[in-house]
Amino acid sequence: MTDTLATSTRFGSLAELEKDGRLLGKVGSLPVVVVWHEGRAFAIEDRCPHLGFPLHQGTVEAGLLTCHWHHARFDLVSGCTLDPWADDAQGFDVELAGDDVIVHTRAAGDRVERLQQRLRDGLEQGLTLVIAKAVQGLLEASVSPAEIVRTGLDFGCTYRADGWGAGLTTLVAMANVLPQLDPDDQALALVHALAFVSRDTLGRAPRFAIEPLRTDQLDVARLADWYRRFVETRAEDAAERVLATAIDGGAPLAEIEEFMDAAITDHVFIDEGHTLDFTNKAFEALSQVGADAAATVLPTLVHQTVRAQRSEEFSEWRHPHDLVALIHRAEAALPAAQSEGQQSDSSFDDVAGLGWRLLEEDPEAVVDALLDAMRAGASPEQLGRAVAFAASLRIVRFHVQNDFGDWNTVHHAFTAANGLHHALERAPSPPLVRGLVHGALRVYLDRFLNVPAARLPASESGDLAELAECWEVQGRVDDAGRIAYGFIRGGGRQAELCAALGHALLAEDAEFHWFQVYEAS
Repeated sequence: MTDTLATSTRFGSLAELEKDGRLLGKVGSLPVVVVWHEGRAFAIEDRCPHLGFPLHQGTVEAGLLTCHWHHARFDLVSGCTLDPWADDAQGFDVELAGDDVIVHTRAAGDRVERLQQRLRDGLEQGLTLVIAKAVQGLLEASVSPAEIVRTGLDFGCTYRADGWGAGLTTLVAMANVLPQLDPDDQALALVHALAFVSRDTLGRAPRFAIEPLRTDQLDVARLADWYRRFVETRAEDAAERVLATAIDGGAPLAEIEEFMDAAITDHVFIDEGHTLDFTNKAFEALSQVGADAAATVLPTLVHQTVRAQRSEEFSEWRHPHDLVALIHRAEAALPAAQSEGQQSDSSFDDVAGLGWRLLEEDPEAVVDALLDAMRAGASPEQLGRAVAFAASLRIVRFHVQNDFGDWNTVHHAFTAANGLHHALERAPSPPLVRGLVHGALRVYLDRFLNVPAARLPASESGDLAELAECWEVQGRVDDAGRIAYGFIRGGGRQAELCAALGHALLAEDAEFHWFQVYEAS
């Protein structure tokens, strides 16, 4: 898309310019100032691109125009700033035709390409203002959100040596919820997410990818075995090269996802669920931007997968109940239970009831509830939904008298369960099915954070205007829950509530976890 605006505008006389030192006018709808300096005429956009201060009120000296608000300096010839946080202004050519001062627009070239470059500049330099203006401009130029997400994805995967992190997770989460947001909030959601990517990469070393093996003689089964072996022994470079080889060799994404999930669930609830959640987000990203991004995206997961803490190393999983031993017994029973369920003539339809049963105080009862549901014909997706529902109940019943830091504990169980559920929807596999047991027992371990349990809302009506007032005062957590619950119970549209909650989230400088919870909910 090439800019077509090419205009010439008379701004006044040379005599006026030499006398006053400034001429003001507009080129189209854009205010422009012509400056007489060192015997020459220069023209520059009259709005400071930072916050809009009129530049004609600034100071001109040594070829620079300095804005008086935040003291950003601009080159009079190009309009570009010497202070990148302010963004570049637009420069114009000036012709002196006799006594007439004529301002000409410059050939701008491809507008979309220029905006994409400005987006990359903003990501690189940590400039949220530049990111925001680029995103808004790209959307106005009919660039799809997926293309904008792809730019952020490529940047985040390239410029963070530690690989996939909170920034990319937030980016994919916001891309997922764009259809649920009000149209006026969609650009802001992308800006928030891209700012997370920028902060996650700023000042960090770039990631140098490892090349695939130079062979086409290895089948996926062998590569899968190698990948799990190298993750097991924490051999990061070896695991990444195996994964790169599978991608380069054209292995189906479903098969790659299965062996990556297997390496995650070879151990118990690794890295507080982040690894499972991030892996799911990476595959969701490929659904957004296309499978051709796999070679860029998937290897960024290896670093965390290899280095993740394994929950069997922690005492809470060993005492007073040996949950790891219980998991191993349950995993041995899974194939038979799943086979029995597949052969059953009955259908399973009590996902909510199963979710409540997963809140049992006895870990054996929790595992039995999962296995019984599987034998009764529950699909992997239904089981994943039940675990996610149980994890969400831990959050709903999290009392405000608890230590605030403990909220992260129930949060991690919920986001991991949500990631597991979506992975089971997309590509159910035995490694993910055994992850159900891990997730259910993580929910079990969080039971003490529901003592005392917060009461569930009981309102039959709620008003979204009243809900908006809750965000302006501290301590209205329970009020907000009551209003939201009552709104739905009173016949309100869930989509309208989701949009209102999204608007409230985006109005704040919220932390990473809140973006996760909003998207998962």
